[in-house]
Order: sequence, then structure tokens, then C-alpha cells
Amino acid sequence: MRKIIVLTFITLDGVMQAPGGPGEDTSGGFKYGGWLAPYGDEVSNKVMQKQMEPADILLGRKTFEIFASYWPERADYWPGINDVTKYVVSNTLKKSDWKNSVFLTSVDDIKKLKDSEGSAIKVWGSGELIQLLLKHDLVDELWLKIYPITLGEGKKLFDNGTMPAAFKLTESTITPGGVIVANYARAGNVKTGTVGA
Repeated sequence: MRKIIVLTFITLDGVMQAPGGPGEDTSGGFKYGGWLAPYGDEVSNKVMQKQMEPADILLGRKTFEIFASYWPERADYWPGINDVTKYVVSNTLKKSDWKNSVFLTSVDDIKKLKDSEGSAIKVWGSGELIQLLLKHDLVDELWLKIYPITLGEGKKLFDNGTMPAAFKLTESTITPGGVIVANYARAGNVKTGTVGA
């Protein structure tokens, strides 16, 4: 069985939309694209280099189209990105010129992929796909980069339909700019109790 690892940039209020640039995703009239740019530093760069180590990736259609138009010509910045398998969940997109692209259409396809042999699969961006994975309890790890800003609007990491689940912190770092990098692994069911009892 393969692990599914969600890697995402989020604000304090959970927004994950268009962190990389103003034109990345303006849907819904979103006007804060590129919100993570002011927080780059050496610590953040080292974290990103580690997280961008070659691994198969799972993407939603919108993120795939952004990646496919950008990364093939910039593989020097993401070694191995053209060689790993890119799994794309889409009911409309069926082919791509980006090599090693495989198209999936359903949750059952994702479950079959997860049940196959191989290394971990990383999910980048892909907000709607992440919510689908969370709804069906298919996320093994969350690698979050939490930025010290609130935006008040935009697509959020968690939405209605997320399955109740417990996670444990496996690694953490705080950058000089106040970004909290926190990696969590799935840790069973939610436990409840009474404080002080």
C-alpha cells in the first residue's frame, strides 16, 4: 500500500488558493494570489528542496494544467519532476504531452492506486482533490506550511465533508519569517474526554 501525502501552503485561516502568483487562480474573484512570496528565506528553501525530492504526484485537473504549463521547461528547479508519474484526477482531461501522465476518473481509481506497490504519492495544490481525499479517509500524512497571515476569502484546505481523524506531529520547523512547517501522520480515530476528569 502506498502512502498519500498532502503538501500544502495555507494561511492562518486555512486558505490555500493561489499561493504562488497573482495569475495562478483568480476564480471567485480571488485577489491575493502570490501571498507566500514575501516569506521566502533560506530555511523555507531547504524545506522545499526536501519536500520536492522525486516522488510520484497526484493532482487535480486545475493544478495539473498549471504544472504542465510551467514545470516541463523548469525541471532544473524541481529535479525529477518530468520523470515521475503524474496521476491526474479528471473527468474531462484525457491526455497530455507531459510525459508520464496517467489519468484517473474516480475515487475507486485513487483507491486502486493507493493499494498498489510503490513509493509514497505526493499531492500538491489540488484543493478539490484534497477535500475528496479527506472525505474518503485517504490521506496518510499532511505536510503543512502555515503562513502568518489571514485573507478572509479563498479556497480552503478543510471544508464540510472531512472525515473525523486524529493526526500526530512527526516533524516541525519555524522559519525566520514565522512560517510554521508541520508534518502530521494519520494516528487513528478522534478521541474525546473531559478536561480535568
